[in-house]
Amino acid sequence: MSQPTTAITPRRDEDFPEWYQQVVRAADLAENSEVRGCMVIKPWGYGIWENIQRHLDAKFKETGHQNAYFPLLIPLSYLEKEAQHAEGFATECAVVTHHRLEAQKQPDGTTKMIPTGELAEPFVIRPTSETIIGAAFARWVESYRDLPLLINQWCNVMRWEMRPRLFLRTAEFLWQEGHTAHETAEEAMVEAKTMHAVYEDFLRNYLAIPVIPGEKTARERFPGALNTFTVEAMVQDHKAIQAGTSHFLGQNFSKAAGIQFLGRDNTRQLAWTTSWGVSTRMIGTLIMAHGDDDGVIIPPRVAPQQIVILPVTPKAETRQEIIDSCEALAKTLRAQLYEGEPIRVHVDKRDLPGGTRNWEWIKKGVPLRVEIGPRDITSRSVMVGRRDQGAKSKESMDKEEFIQNVANILGLAQAALLERALALREANTKKLNSLDEFKAFFSAKEDDKGISGGFALMHWAGSADDEDHLSKEFKTTIRCIPMGDEYAEEGTCFLTGKPSSRRVVFARSY
Repeated sequence: MSQPTTAITPRRDEDFPEWYQQVVRAADLAENSEVRGCMVIKPWGYGIWENIQRHLDAKFKETGHQNAYFPLLIPLSYLEKEAQHAEGFATECAVVTHHRLEAQKQPDGTTKMIPTGELAEPFVIRPTSETIIGAAFARWVESYRDLPLLINQWCNVMRWEMRPRLFLRTAEFLWQEGHTAHETAEEAMVEAKTMHAVYEDFLRNYLAIPVIPGEKTARERFPGALNTFTVEAMVQDHKAIQAGTSHFLGQNFSKAAGIQFLGRDNTRQLAWTTSWGVSTRMIGTLIMAHGDDDGVIIPPRVAPQQIVILPVTPKAETRQEIIDSCEALAKTLRAQLYEGEPIRVHVDKRDLPGGTRNWEWIKKGVPLRVEIGPRDITSRSVMVGRRDQGAKSKESMDKEEFIQNVANILGLAQAALLERALALREANTKKLNSLDEFKAFFSAKEDDKGISGGFALMHWAGSADDEDHLSKEFKTTIRCIPMGDEYAEEGTCFLTGKPSSRRVVFARSY
């Protein structure tokens, strides 16, 4: 039996990792740059990031945070002050050692640039900013009256990556990193959990990705943190992606940076700090959660354009009339609101064959495609394609009815993506009780198509060494100790036989 023709080859069920790379290329989201491990984010991909940034930034400000900016270069000595933190990032750091280039003529007539002017102290290109922001906080805080400090920055970071993959793992990536300082441990813990909940809500309600919120084990914790809270998503090859983290840092970084304040009792005290962040990895998660064999599918709430109108102009003499009709419809639609914002509409007037334009927008994953041709003008109708219903989905609608219901249609598309992603996760999440079941679920080698077992809910009372052993043998990790009541039950650890009061989530991951 012949397979249906798809825009993307290979299909997901043939080679999921290569399918992902081809979707990124076909959707014109990003490309590899001349610098190994770094990417160029193209306008359509950056448009998704802008919407992620815009919505999250509003949520940060609603919770009392302010944006600031801190240096890209961090003195090496700052990292050395917090040993566990420095060791955790040591293998990923890019180091600046010189501040000048000297031109030297070569015998063959070429010019070679030689680094000179060695720095007295090297700088690290920020892998994360706890240390340098901690130094600023130490300058800013004198009294308990200066607390809390609630700061966020949008920036780039660099973590040297040996096996880069666009959006998922790149040496340089974009993110936001929140950093806060508090008077008490209780206030700091509330902050860490509040931002954890913000991420969970954003992924579910904006990216249409259901996540399991939970806490990392000591082995998987952020270097230097006392607690790391995570949101874990399942994508279509059944692997997990850590989609966002929030860290309760205790007083470790305050001690290293000297963030002290005069307390209410007139004694000098160390502040309690947190940090939290999400990155452009969210775009990779979105692609792998929702894409199909014809390209990416973008949830309406974060799509750069929510509707693309395609003029169908078979004859030159009717072309302008059709384009005028499309522009008029676009103006009307832009006056409509979806989730409190004007609907984003683009009219594609390029001089390209209709099929070429149509398939380009299918691959880009625009939520709604609207076609208007000569017959549609006569009948006052439009042809509407919902991307979440497949590339060939198309329905003729009365134009006025479409205008009146467009926000509802976008809402249905958003909800359908969440429902589909939730169904995928539920179908591939299993409660298992024995080592034999675990081994069967996570065979020692992934299948030839790159599809993994899924999420295994296991009773656990093992050590970090036990985790390490399972990780090496099965390429799995404990993704989180989930927070929901549905995971709380008495049992015995599948590996050690010790008592356990809760199941944890094991999975392969990106």
